[in-house]
Amino acid sequence: MTELDGPRMEAAGGGQATALVVLLHGLGADGNDLIGLAPVWAPHLPHVAFSSPHAPFPCDMAPFGRQWFSLQVRTEEVILKGVREAAPILETFLAQELERHGLGWDRLALVGFSQGTMMSLHVAPRLKEQVAGVVGYSGALVGDDLLDGELASKPPVSLVHGEADEVVPFGAMPAAEAALAGAGIEVESLARPGLGHGIDEEGLRRGLAFLQRVLPQ
Repeated sequence: MTELDGPRMEAAGGGQATALVVLLHGLGADGNDLIGLAPVWAPHLPHVAFSSPHAPFPCDMAPFGRQWFSLQVRTEEVILKGVREAAPILETFLAQELERHGLGWDRLALVGFSQGTMMSLHVAPRLKEQVAGVVGYSGALVGDDLLDGELASKPPVSLVHGEADEVVPFGAMPAAEAALAGAGIEVESLARPGLGHGIDEEGLRRGLAFLQRVLPQ
């Protein structure tokens, strides 16, 4: 099985981290993209370590970057197949990172952007051990009709999406929110007027507040 690696940032306060945030990038980027969130949030989460793995596959739509799954064919069936193939690779990485820090699953939060959000929303509720939470930016819930039958845990979720997103339609957020809430998962959402496919300052503040709430301080 492919092994993931990528940039990391240890707890800003020094010493042993009491929690871990894993940042999952979008299509065509790599771990160096979202690790940029770590120094923004770290002063407010001094006991939290950050890890930002490179997705397992080379991007097949650009001459550089990585992908969690291909988007050459964008049918629900093909995308779900891609997500399922990448899921065990991600799960193995998460387990290894927690072991590296000596932490349990309840000390882990996932933060995804775009494809990274799709991976986070698929993997987290299917883990037998419940993680602390998931922050999903500009993403979607793939295979929402399968969630009830495959649910293994109910981590809280915070969704943020730009209303002017030109890549992943804004409607993906209320659809994900409805499916997650219908499965009994605590979910909050934040719509950002005028924002395209990206993360703005208000979104960063919402993500930080959520992490401060769900992670041990």
